[in-house]
Amino acid sequence: MLVHCVTASSFPEGVRQAHETLHALVPNVDRRNYFGLSRRDEKGIILYKAGVTALDKGELDRFQLETICLAKGDYLYIDVPDFMKNRPGIGQAFEQLIADERMAADGFCIEWYLSLGLCRCMVRMK
Repeated sequence: MLVHCVTASSFPEGVRQAHETLHALVPNVDRRNYFGLSRRDEKGIILYKAGVTALDKGELDRFQLETICLAKGDYLYIDVPDFMKNRPGIGQAFEQLIADERMAADGFCIEWYLSLGLCRCMVRMK
């Protein structure tokens, strides 16, 4: 799945701004998938990207956003209901997921916003 991204200036402080920037560029259409993607760089700093899928090929090219291809495969996940009232729940879910020995070391921590109230926290398996 190809995801078009806006990179946060910092983590966690810049996360909200990255999502707001993305939503201002790309209309919120029910058929779109919205994501948060994060991973540590070589210095251990968390890099965060707010992401969205295009409805049609080339539709988002004019924005010149970074694109990331999310690998097909099996994923471990934990759903965080009502995440806006339980933002620490997302971090807690990822702490549990990355501790699992089945996690692929080269993947992203993926927040998939399935609805206004549900965030699916995912990591790809080996």
